Amino acid sequence: MTAHDHGRRVGPAPESDPPPGLDPARTALVLIDLMDRLVALPLAPYPGPQVLDAALGLIRAFRAAGAPVVAVRVRRAGAVEQPPGSDLVTEVAAAADLVVVKHTIGAFQDTGLHQKLQERGVRTLVLGGIATNLGVESTARAAADLGYGLVFAMDAMSGLTAAEHEASVTLDFPRLGTVAKASEVVFAQG
Repeated sequence: MTAHDHGRRVGPAPESDPPPGLDPARTALVLIDLMDRLVALPLAPYPGPQVLDAALGLIRAFRAAGAPVVAVRVRRAGAVEQPPGSDLVTEVAAAADLVVVKHTIGAFQDTGLHQKLQERGVRTLVLGGIATNLGVESTARAAADLGYGLVFAMDAMSGLTAAEHEASVTLDFPRLGTVAKASEVVFAQG
């Protein structure tokens, strides 16, 4: 890759071809750090409530297809008490088949997530959450190393700045999987 190649990726986040219909028996939705205090941050390019709405739309689609929903939240290591708002957003927690508590940036390190996904036969992950370039990207890189197929719901995630979000969505995620809008994530018709 040359500097010229990077130059062609500047601008709005390109979307990859929409993902083909996903197999609900082999696909899980993994939502990273949709916690009250993080959704309330001044995020960009999508505000927290908009990210949450897109994530809830994905949850409804996964519920209707019978596909698993995984909610991941961070717990600060060594802290006696977590900051206020450290719980998952109520609707996300209520819809989750599996809640994973992480102590690192990504969701796979010492959480048992990989084993739990393997037990369910999951081979593809649809990712969303906060922040795009931190928890979501760290989880995606580990998932790619573990051999998962990846779909990134670009409007069901956001960053602390638009530039951080766009860098992940335009430069990194297309190399790891498919980038699409949440509304483009569909299941195969059986």
